[in-house]
Amino acid sequence: MARTPRRHDRDAGGDRALLDAKAALRDEVWTALTEAKVARFPGARHRISNFIGAEKAAELLRGLPEWTGARAVKSNPDSAQLPVRRRALEDGKTLYMAVPKLAEEDPFLLLDPDHLTDPPRMAVSITNATRNARRVAVADLDPVDLVVTGCVAVGEDGARLGKGGGFADLEFALAGAAGLISADTVVVTTVHELQVRPPGVVPTAAHDVPVDLVVTPERVIDCRGRGGTRPVAGILWESLTDAKIAAIPLLRRMRA
Repeated sequence: MARTPRRHDRDAGGDRALLDAKAALRDEVWTALTEAKVARFPGARHRISNFIGAEKAAELLRGLPEWTGARAVKSNPDSAQLPVRRRALEDGKTLYMAVPKLAEEDPFLLLDPDHLTDPPRMAVSITNATRNARRVAVADLDPVDLVVTGCVAVGEDGARLGKGGGFADLEFALAGAAGLISADTVVVTTVHELQVRPPGVVPTAAHDVPVDLVVTPERVIDCRGRGGTRPVAGILWESLTDAKIAAIPLLRRMRA
């Protein structure tokens, strides 16, 4: 019998009713992607789902002034945003990728388009990134102009729902505390239309980072001014459990 994966929010802190509401929406979206047969291998559930049309969404993002004006981009490492990472390197942008689950002492990878072992289409995969990048500490990162994040669901008001691990929000908090991300740094996600929800539907907590732009294969939704506010810069320690802190080397060091 196949094992049912544990919920990614198993070590999340906060209100249980809110966590359950988020889990229910994730299940709703994963079911919709699965039934519509728009999720690529290995399927929609329990991940930032790679979706049919991800390349088209990346091309639509590529035409925006927020993209063309960006010199440095920070992106999540998931497959759904691989086309975005590839285009960043092809367009000569410095690319920062987080180490999955922030599991290293130095949790970011720097990919320089002028110093790659593999071509961009290969260099930006999770498997190959370590061969093409150098690992950098938060203190050694340069300011970024654009943040790309993955979503399970996203509201037209910018409210973002991840898969429950909280790593995207932690990445943002760490970068914000170090001065690498400001109030003016644009945050964008690429998703399938089935992942988009009306304003007010996606439940959020105080540490959840909203997005400014939602890009699907069909359209661009500008969420700025629609109600989402960013958390204050820094780590909201009260939202983290001891288990979460123990699992992330950088957080352990910061708390010591």
